[in-house]
Formats: sequence, structure tokens, C-alpha cells
Amino acid sequence: MPETVKPETAAGGRTWLLSGPASSYALHLTEADELVHLHWGPRIALADAEALAAVPFEGRASFEAALDGREEYPVEGGPRFVRPALSVRTAAGRRGTEWTFESYEIQDPQDAGDAGGAGLRLRFRDGALVITLHYRMRGDVVERRTTLRNEGEEPLELLRADSATWTLPERDDWRLSHLHGRWAAESRLVRAPLTYGEKVIGSRRGHTGHQYLPWVALDTDATEERGEVYGCALGWSGSWRIAVAQLPDPRVQITGGAGHDDSGLLRLAAGESFTTPLFAGLWSDAGFGGASRAWHAYQRAHVIPDAERDRPVLFNSWEATFFDISEEQQATLARRAAAIGVELFVVDDGWFGTRTGDHAGLGDWWPNPDRFPNGLKPLADYVHALDMQFGIWVEPEMVNPDSDLYRAHPDWVQFQPGRKRTEFRNQLMLNLAREDVQEYLWERLDGLLSSAPIDYVKWDFNRCFTDAGWPDDPYPQRLWVDHVRALYALLDRLRAAHPGVAFESCSGGGGRIDLGILARTDQVWTSDNTDPLDRLDIQHGFSQIHPARVMAAWVTDSPNTQLNGRISSLRFRFVSAMAGVLGVGGDLSEWTEEELAEARRWVGLYKEIRPLVQRGDQYRLRPPAGGLSAVQYVRGDETVVLAWLQAQRYGEPVPALRLRGLDPTATYECRETGEVHRGAVLLHHGLRTGLRGDLDATVIRLRRI
Repeated sequence: MPETVKPETAAGGRTWLLSGPASSYALHLTEADELVHLHWGPRIALADAEALAAVPFEGRASFEAALDGREEYPVEGGPRFVRPALSVRTAAGRRGTEWTFESYEIQDPQDAGDAGGAGLRLRFRDGALVITLHYRMRGDVVERRTTLRNEGEEPLELLRADSATWTLPERDDWRLSHLHGRWAAESRLVRAPLTYGEKVIGSRRGHTGHQYLPWVALDTDATEERGEVYGCALGWSGSWRIAVAQLPDPRVQITGGAGHDDSGLLRLAAGESFTTPLFAGLWSDAGFGGASRAWHAYQRAHVIPDAERDRPVLFNSWEATFFDISEEQQATLARRAAAIGVELFVVDDGWFGTRTGDHAGLGDWWPNPDRFPNGLKPLADYVHALDMQFGIWVEPEMVNPDSDLYRAHPDWVQFQPGRKRTEFRNQLMLNLAREDVQEYLWERLDGLLSSAPIDYVKWDFNRCFTDAGWPDDPYPQRLWVDHVRALYALLDRLRAAHPGVAFESCSGGGGRIDLGILARTDQVWTSDNTDPLDRLDIQHGFSQIHPARVMAAWVTDSPNTQLNGRISSLRFRFVSAMAGVLGVGGDLSEWTEEELAEARRWVGLYKEIRPLVQRGDQYRLRPPAGGLSAVQYVRGDETVVLAWLQAQRYGEPVPALRLRGLDPTATYECRETGEVHRGAVLLHHGLRTGLRGDLDATVIRLRRI
């Protein structure tokens, strides 16, 4: 397959084409400086794009806008009635954009600064406002951003500044896929016909949110492994919005970016600029599974830090101890964790300040002197001596009113003057947009990571924005954007100063998962729901866009007292969690010797298959629909299948599985049964002997011989 190539432009620089291994993206500038979309789909040549640009556009009745559904980046004003991607207000109160084209720039992949980035920039001007549209092709993923710069003397207000608008080809019967949910029930997949009008998903909560992940996919007749799929994913960890519009004709446009409403995003002073978050798009003709594998490969190659390194098996102390912790108790858990093969030991909430419950201590990031009289270093050294890494939990963006920080700086939180300060979980939100708050957190966290050999930080975020006010600021609504920009800058600064420290993004479970946070963290906490049966649905949805390499999954105690009381075997719990980054969160001090021995075997098996799970190509063989479900991972000459039997009724046999992604001319040996398979592998015996009854699970490994 051809690789991503340098963007091409036709004679005169009015038509541009970006091409990846299998797809192309083309756009054209008309003589009237209208930037119109030409093509997004199978790979074409520049001559094909020029031919598309030469096709005259048929006009419409006066009640219809000629530009609607054609523009690459629709702005507010003029003969347009689709949702504008850009809405600007001048100091004099004037709205609308009348831009003219100024220049274009093509960036060669070798000069892009990172592998595979072939870039195109288109520059427009409307008076003092300079608008630059950025395009970059990475494989078959098109990355888009927009930069807005004020080159005048008066401020400009960005009411709305979306990252991009995507235009799909004219088709009938589009179907929309997206992920929805709530706390403890995130990332559940739904597919439904797209009807006329707009479908809007997003978050007005200040973070990505549990309710939706910023990803959509559209198709007409795709299956898991066949058919065209168009997908878009936004990289922004604050409030956001994606609008999918079925226009009055067969055209569809997808517009998305930071912020949920159009009430004001930022104010650009003279000389200031704003670059929108990444909005990435992907076309695939290999069905939903092929699109997912392309998204996974893109993130491992271009988004996730150190993605070539496998994530370690971790133990987290939260469900074993909650807030009642001590150095001696943690050391006892560490010994048990090391004995079953754990590689990373994490002390969760309760190690700092006066944190004996959720009512106090947030913001005071120093070890509790009663629990850790000599700081964290003695415990960290002890954990390292057990041949494990050491990690801690933090929630830097929050503060308890009962804390030294809040007593010293009550004005550092978000609040509306004259209104109550809403508390969730007895905590308030720090205004991270303030430079003094940013500097305080930098000093505390940098000092903490310098005070002990800490290898890992679980960064939590346990409440939404409510009283998003900033009384002393002339444009207080900017905190919605500047909080996220400050978070990114703080994480970037900490990673640069402490390159050996890994970070996990957590937000009451899966409340902050997107391409923006994944560019700065090593894994994410998928959900607070650790029930192994519920997790099959959550993990199935998560895999539509994100790879197993970042999907943290824990084995916790049974019955699941934290959520539903369900009883499940250690076998089922482990195989469920082995589909991602394996962790253990149960109370090991209560596990029997038999359970510890079984856990040690499962951890050992996971380490053998970990390179396949975390870095292999994933195939969803059967969705978790009540009977048999299974996921397959392929890497090189090896493949592994994780299968779960939710229930078995009426004596019905376990159905066979046809594996995918293997060489049809090769021979494969099943390590569990000794069976030898040739060509397209169909698993029978290994499943039917390994799965019986309700809530059972198995692991099957094959190797090319």
C-alpha cells in the first residue's frame, strides 16, 4: 500500500489533495474565495480531484443557500444557514465573517517534526482576523485544527470556534453510531438511523463527561468487517459539542469543537491567537472493526506517549483500605501484591493532609504525618525492594473547604458572587485558569514527585463545573477553555521534569477520556464499575475508538459490594480484566491461599499475552449480547482469544468462533488443546471444553507453525 504522501496542489494552487495508504481528502477554492469540499473516501489522484472541481454546481431556489453542505469550514453570515463553525463578534458588536484567501503552505512529511505528518495550511483574512485551517494526514487519519489570530488593535470575541466541519458524500439511509452512558455505565454503543435535522452530543460539565465520548461514526450498510465507515474524534478534555446534521438533501455535515454553547469562548486581545483542539477524521472500507483498528494504530503511533512500552500489571489499594490507611498496612498489601506478580503498587486516596475521609484534605499535597511520619519515601523504597514500581493517587484540580489551601485562598475556586458554592463530594473546583493556582500546583506536585521515587500518578477529577465564575476577571467565561489549557500545560511540564513518571487519567471512572488527555497520559481509568460482566459492554464500546493499550481494567472482590452484589468466579473476573491493562483492586489480605495461587497463574498468563493485547490488532469476534462474546488480538505469528460465556440455556452447545486476521495459507497450533488448524481458523473444541454454565471465561492462544 502507498504511504501518506505530501499534499498535492493543482496548477494555480486552488485544488488540494491529501492522500494516505487507502484514502484521500480533497478541497477546492473557487474564484469567489469559497472553500468547498470535494472528496473524502477511497484514494484518488490529483487529476480526479481537479475533475471534481470542474463540475459546475447547480443552483437552487432562493429559499436555499447555495453554499450549504458544500463549504469546508462554514462561517457565520452571508448566504449560509447550516450550523457555522465560526462565529466572531468585534468590539463594535459586528458579527459575521467575510474572508478572503491569502496563501497556502505545504509541509513535507520529512519536515513535519514527527513521523508521517504531511501538512497543509490555508490562510484567510477578514480584516484584523486571520484564519488558518490546518490539515495533516497520518496514515488514513486526517487531523484538522483551526488557528484564529487577532492582528488588529481592538479585541475580538470568539463566540464559537469549532475545529472543523466534515462533509460526507451524498448517500441515502445514513446510520449514526456513538457512545453514551453515565457514571458506572460509560461507553455503551448505540447505532440508529440518522434522521433529518441535527443530532447533538457533548458536555457542558467542564470535562469530557461520562455521558458521551467525543466520537461518532456514520455508515449506510457496514458490518463489523465490511463496508464504508466514516468516523470523527475530538481531542478536548473540557466542555465540547459535536453536531451531526442530515441536511434536506442526501448530504451530511459533522461540526465539532470546544465549548458547548455559543455564548462566548474566548476574547482575543491584539496579537493573541487561539488554536482549536484536534478534530480527527477517518474513512475505512473495512467495516467497524477495520475502522477501530485504524484508530487504535493511529493512537499508538501518534497520540499515546511511549505506546511501544507495555503497561505494567498494577495493584491499587482503594477497595482494600478506602481511607483507613497506614504505612505498615500498605507494606503488607505490597508483599501480597508482589507475591502474585504485580509490577506496580499504587496507594490511592488517603495518604495526604488530614485526609481521613472525603470531607477534608484535598489541596494539601503533602504526606499525612500520622500515617507516613517520614514521608512516602520509606514505603516507595520498600515497594521498589519488592521489585515493583510505586504510584500514588492525586486530585489536583479540587479542594475541600476543610483544607489549609482553602482557608488560605478561598478566592482560588470557581464561584459566582452572591451565590452558594456548590459542593459535590464535599469539594469545590479550583480555578485552574488562574496563574497563581497553576504555580501552586506545579510547586506542590513537582516537589512531591521529587521527594520520593514515584513512578506513577493516578490523576483524578471527581466533580463537574457548576458555579463557573471568576469575579475579578474581565472575561470570566474564558475559564472553561483556559482550565483545560492550563491542565494540559501542567501535565506537559510535569512529564518534562519527571520523564520516568507515568500518568493515568481518571474522572470518577471514564469521565475524562479523549484524544487530548490521551496525548498526555499513559492510560485511562475506564469506569468505576469493576463488575466483570458489566465491563464487557463498557469495554466493547470503548474499543470502537480507543485501544486496549490505554484501557485500565481491575479484578476486584466478589460479591461486588461496591455496585451490584454480583458473585463471579476469579477466572471470569481475570479474563474480563485481561482484555485491557490488567490491574488488581481487591483486598488481598482477605484472599485465600488458593485464590492467591490462582491469581498468580492468571497474572503470569497475562504477561505472556500482554504484547498481543496491548499492541496487537483487535478483532471483536462476538459482541457481549447475552451468550458467548469474544475478542481476538493478533500480532505477528501469534493470536489470542478471550471468550466469555454469560449464560448457557437449554443445553445448547457453545457456538464456534471463526478467527480473523490470520494468514489463510498458514497452519496454527492451539496451545491450550494441541489442535492444529489450517487456513481460516474455526474454534470448536477449545471453546466447548473451556466454557460451561454461566459467567465462565477462557483464554485460547495460537501460534503459527
